[in-house]
Amino acid sequence: MKKFNYIMVLIVVLGFSVQTQAQLFREVSKVGTTSAQFLKIGAGARAIALGGAYSAFGNDIYSIYWNPAGLALSNHSSEIVFNHANWLADMTYDFAAGSINLGDAGILAVSFTSFGVPEDKVRTLANPEGDGRMWDANSIALTVSYSKRLTDRFSVGFNGKYITENIWNSSASSFAFDVGTLYRTPFNDLIISAAIFNFGGAMQLSGRDIQFNDDPNDNIDTGPNNIPASYDTDAFALPLMFRFGLAMDFVKSRYIRLSGAVDAIHPNDNSEYLNIGSEFAFDELLFLRIGYRQLFMNNSEGGLTFGGGLKYYFNNSFGVFINYAFADYGRLKSVHFFDVGILL
Repeated sequence: MKKFNYIMVLIVVLGFSVQTQAQLFREVSKVGTTSAQFLKIGAGARAIALGGAYSAFGNDIYSIYWNPAGLALSNHSSEIVFNHANWLADMTYDFAAGSINLGDAGILAVSFTSFGVPEDKVRTLANPEGDGRMWDANSIALTVSYSKRLTDRFSVGFNGKYITENIWNSSASSFAFDVGTLYRTPFNDLIISAAIFNFGGAMQLSGRDIQFNDDPNDNIDTGPNNIPASYDTDAFALPLMFRFGLAMDFVKSRYIRLSGAVDAIHPNDNSEYLNIGSEFAFDELLFLRIGYRQLFMNNSEGGLTFGGGLKYYFNNSFGVFINYAFADYGRLKSVHFFDVGILL
């Protein structure tokens, strides 16, 4: 039965890989050709501080974003988390999630991701300082996740999500899903992970802002006038991404743990790159982390990341944690991430 489970999961992963070859392996990077770019912002200050090398390292609710199979490694009956970041150019990023452990049936979780652009004046050629109206933009992803340990060393996870983007009076939406696997090897408990994200339909803007009335012959005295029309917008694919990760504890004693991880990422809208990170833990209470993002990516604005955190258990069934992360974005300066969580 265990062999059958392994075979079925491998068939699923390989099937997705074959279907996405045409999109993943390109001769050009296709930068800026996909929609819903907010899906590429990482969730969780711990993962950010590790440089985003979290697909094999994660064993908590933030695995929803990095590899849903890691969610099955959580030892808590429930987790509730909230992550906030003041993003570049005064934009905001928020991630909130909750999970419930169903025992042998697996772990079920839901998450909410929000990305917002602040209000600004509507500027036109006739009114470069504003015409009295205001516009804004926001993006939202609602995700339902399920993860289960098939054996004591192998787990699998799935995400189903609804994605929507709104710009003033126009919007676009789509459905997508993710699938991930995670295997803990006998070699020093080295963890190997593989996952595919944002497999779904393209997004195409529609709404009041692209609608107008047209006079086909540009003559109000002849022919039909004020014909309802709209601009023809293109459909853009989601940022499909494949992650392969490794993670291992290099030092592990009663009070000290030193772990390292690396993720290899292949997106459909950029060149391949690596994320690397390391975590030092003292008594699983105090944590220090450092990492590097987007190593080997062409024209990357990624760079050094670091941070720390505290986790405290009041008793065997209730704990809290707080994490901080700093991420360097090169010429775009830096971003600070904060998250808090409750462990039940």
